[in-house]
Amino acid sequence: MGAQTLPQELIRAKRDGEALSVEAIRELVGGVSDGSLSDAQVGALAMAIYLNGMNAAETLALTEAIRDSGEVLTWAGLDLPGPVLDKHSTGGVGDLVSLVLGPWIAACGGCVPMVSGRGLGHTGGTLDKLEAIPGYDIAPRRERFRTLVREVGVAIVGQTAELAPADRRLYAIRDVTATVESLPLIVSSILGKKLACGLDALVMDVKTGSGAFMPTPEKSRKLAETIAEVASQAGTSTTAVLTDMSQPLAPCAGNAIEVHQAISLLTGEQSGGRLLEVTRALAVELLQAGRLADSADEAGSRLDRALASGAAAERFARMVTGLGGPADLLERPGAYLPEAPVRRAVFAERPGRVQRMDTRALGLAVVALGGGRRSPSDAIDSAVGLAGVAAIGERVDATRPLAVIHARREDDADRAAAQLLAAIQVGEEGVAAPTLIQDTIRREAP
Repeated sequence: MGAQTLPQELIRAKRDGEALSVEAIRELVGGVSDGSLSDAQVGALAMAIYLNGMNAAETLALTEAIRDSGEVLTWAGLDLPGPVLDKHSTGGVGDLVSLVLGPWIAACGGCVPMVSGRGLGHTGGTLDKLEAIPGYDIAPRRERFRTLVREVGVAIVGQTAELAPADRRLYAIRDVTATVESLPLIVSSILGKKLACGLDALVMDVKTGSGAFMPTPEKSRKLAETIAEVASQAGTSTTAVLTDMSQPLAPCAGNAIEVHQAISLLTGEQSGGRLLEVTRALAVELLQAGRLADSADEAGSRLDRALASGAAAERFARMVTGLGGPADLLERPGAYLPEAPVRRAVFAERPGRVQRMDTRALGLAVVALGGGRRSPSDAIDSAVGLAGVAAIGERVDATRPLAVIHARREDDADRAAAQLLAAIQVGEEGVAAPTLIQDTIRREAP
């Protein structure tokens, strides 16, 4: 860090509750990136931020420094046919929105260079779902990625080593120093990666409820407001939509099972439901933010036509083929997506209506089946998971199970069944499902 201020003095200032300047934050993030800050210093900095927080100017500076710590994608000269748009979710169970939304937006004229992540904890990861597709390359060469964005309109891939490298190191250290749950660190981590993709507009799906990352509705709302404000101040118009995660978004969870669900929606085999409602709402916001529609009604009409005509499904198929997957996946998903050998329906102990559920516990049941990770190095079994999960307010009885477990072994199914029965409460009272789309926060770039 040369003749710059000693990093320990900057860490001391943050430890003592002082606000750091833009220059100081850039120095520190530079040290995270180039290794001149030791792991101990990065951990101390993360803890100082966790304990003392950051003001709005600091959070913006941290986000921009992480964005600028590596390559920032530019699309000039590619003659893209539409605006560069993207979506990010704070995670949950049965949240396969990206698989449907990316090709749906592409079919309406947007370009979606979606850099996605893996699952950790109870939340599923988009990359893990896509890797259930044989041959799908989540790490294509840069030119292949850019060509797909231009020619197909969508490419869903993993983060490259060149994109926001400061975040990769900072997040790994936060994960082992109990500093993950810090608003400025969460916001800068999410946006540092997303804004490095050269976006014209972003929509954020911020979850609230028992399966949400943030522990309370108030904290979920604060996260949504902060993300929208910081991203717009950093130059990207952003809409944050608060959505319910008090039950799985799709009636399923598990990687191959969710890919199958996405294909069913895109091809029209299934229609309606909470997943489609949230995906459509997010897509409506993106089309308006990208100036592809002048109103919500116009955006909705464009989306409905793109789905009904098969245009959205065609974009998904072209993306899969362009990244090495089978050309006939949409026609024959059962020939390619892995299936678990054990299927077991789990019934409630007595008939009634689903009152509430611990959605996080359902996600952890999928992890225990092998469908998620306890640590980043764990292998994933793409075939396992839950299907046909009953919704809040739905009646369950001897013919309608709580869910169907897809497992590798009988004893895995035994454990998952016990977890399901503990996680889902059934009673006689009628109950309405929580409001799915709870608020929308829009911020335009200056």
